[in-house]
Amino acid sequence: MDNIWSVEFLTKFIKFGLVGASGLVVDFGFTALCKEVIKIQKYISNTIGFTLAATSNYFLNRVWTFRSTNPEIALEYTEFLVISLIGLIINTFILYMLVSKAKLNFYLSKVAAIGVVTIWNFFVNAFYTFH
Repeated sequence: MDNIWSVEFLTKFIKFGLVGASGLVVDFGFTALCKEVIKIQKYISNTIGFTLAATSNYFLNRVWTFRSTNPEIALEYTEFLVISLIGLIINTFILYMLVSKAKLNFYLSKVAAIGVVTIWNFFVNAFYTFH
């Protein structure tokens, strides 16, 4: 894997961040749709939004960020989803602590949780899934 201080590696992190921003729109959009419109419980809504964002992020990161040519797409996608599910656990724990324990706003707490999970997802995917 690239040196973490190389221009190529930093460019991948920036691309990963841009893909993540698109995922943020997917995540927030579907979370709000499920929670506010459909009236699904907030943590289940969070899971739906997060999962849909992880799926769109996989395909964008495969093609654009990491330019993966791995022919085993199903395996690579599964690895990405497992890492995302671990990220979801981290995300939900942070969200729970900030909303239920610290009494902070749900959506501001979600931004904080996404920030932490972005760092987790990038490094694990860079060194494992898309190595």
